[in-house]
Amino acid sequence: MLHLDRLLIRQDDFQLFADWTVDEGERIAVIGPSGGGKSTLLMTLAGFIAPTQGRVLWRGEDLAPLGPGRRPMSILFQDQNLFPHLTLRQNLGLGLSPRLRLARNDEAKIATALDRVGLAGLAEARPGRLSGGQQGRAALARVLLQARPILLLDEPFAALGPALKAEMLALVASIATECRATVLLVTHDPGDAKAFAARTVLVADGEALAPRPTADLFADPPAALRAYLGG
Repeated sequence: MLHLDRLLIRQDDFQLFADWTVDEGERIAVIGPSGGGKSTLLMTLAGFIAPTQGRVLWRGEDLAPLGPGRRPMSILFQDQNLFPHLTLRQNLGLGLSPRLRLARNDEAKIATALDRVGLAGLAEARPGRLSGGQQGRAALARVLLQARPILLLDEPFAALGPALKAEMLALVASIATECRATVLLVTHDPGDAKAFAARTVLVADGEALAPRPTADLFADPPAALRAYLGG
């Protein structure tokens, strides 16, 4: 269980409060206006930003003493974070060893991850040779290799067309179900939230509200969500 225990994040004149729980294996969408704090929330969970007060708990353990690399989380950003001068095999290998000291079984894991996301045979390709969708798949494969139980997605497929984005989200959903991963997906698209997540967090007016059933949230949106959607 992921528990945000009276979490408060302050940065200059910005602040965000969150106090809620997510069950293991849940897929949660995070939506709200630009600048509301969606990415800041994910960066805090991942350990890149220290909260002003409160705690992030995973299975009852306070994650405060753990740096980003030691937390049970992987985070995938919109820019994918693939190094253009490295092959896919090397880019994925960084998920296993920052110095790329890979054992034979690591190479096998990389091959399996590439195959899982539909990139078999492209291990020696560089990112510049790949389409946007293939780059997204490669970044997702690297996350798979880390095998952490929480996956944080900060609009990693926002630059893709609607059909390809839907395909990538379906792949993430399939993998998350298979691995029992807990997923938080930041999105600006209500369609993504409806298709991907049973519950959705609205981030607005200084608060990340407790997750609500996605269908209910959009059927009867609060004022902040109506304003965001333009209704």
